[in-house]
Amino acid sequence: MDLQLQGKSVLITGASQGIGEGLALAFAQEGSHLRLVARSESKLEGIARRVRSEHGVSAEILPLDITAPAAVEKIMAFAGDADVLINNAGSIPGGNLWDVDEQLWRSGWELKVFGYINLIRAMYPVMKARRAGVILNNIGNGGENFDFNYIAGSTGNAALMAFTRALGGKSLEDGIRVVGVNPGPVATERIIKILKARARQSLGDEARFVELLKSYPLGRAAHVQEVADLFVFLASSRSGYTSGTIITVDGGITSKRSVT
Repeated sequence: MDLQLQGKSVLITGASQGIGEGLALAFAQEGSHLRLVARSESKLEGIARRVRSEHGVSAEILPLDITAPAAVEKIMAFAGDADVLINNAGSIPGGNLWDVDEQLWRSGWELKVFGYINLIRAMYPVMKARRAGVILNNIGNGGENFDFNYIAGSTGNAALMAFTRALGGKSLEDGIRVVGVNPGPVATERIIKILKARARQSLGDEARFVELLKSYPLGRAAHVQEVADLFVFLASSRSGYTSGTIITVDGGITSKRSVT
């Protein structure tokens, strides 16, 4: 299937590892040119070298903390004419209402919630002027599964879901599609760290974290490529009528909820 992404410019934030790295590799495989933003210069450069070598695409990098002053302006100067924007940066801390104090809560939202909103606010008019563009927000199924022990993340993700639907419901009038993706657990370093912490707390041994995977669909977390490939399809013209909605990819975890 030709996804017609050859030569498209794709801006990815949080692109140095995990899902972000998977997104870079998946879009490079389609022949897209990459603009990668994250804090780690060495990791970004490694990914850029790989996609240039393996796929012959251009890959530019911008090592940057998105919460730093004038970060949005720097990103716009770096890749303001991107065809596709993927907001992927950020990880809101876990914990209950008293574990996550105001400073932690605000810093988590500054990167993920306001980071997404502020970059879209800057990018949208550029896409509107040419009446073409795709904005994809990597959110997370915590916004659908309200968790007392992930209260800042559940609340932040729910806010981003509402934001994505509100903007994407109108954006096609300007030639722009806005879509959110809610992954569940994904096999990244982050999920391993979380599972080890839970195993240490509940089982008394972090090495037993693999036992916790048994409760997931198919007994595993999602593969990064399973999530990245969905983003690629959603960015393509094959998904040209998709906007203002959230696609959940969590093996049915969200749909499994029951009133009984």
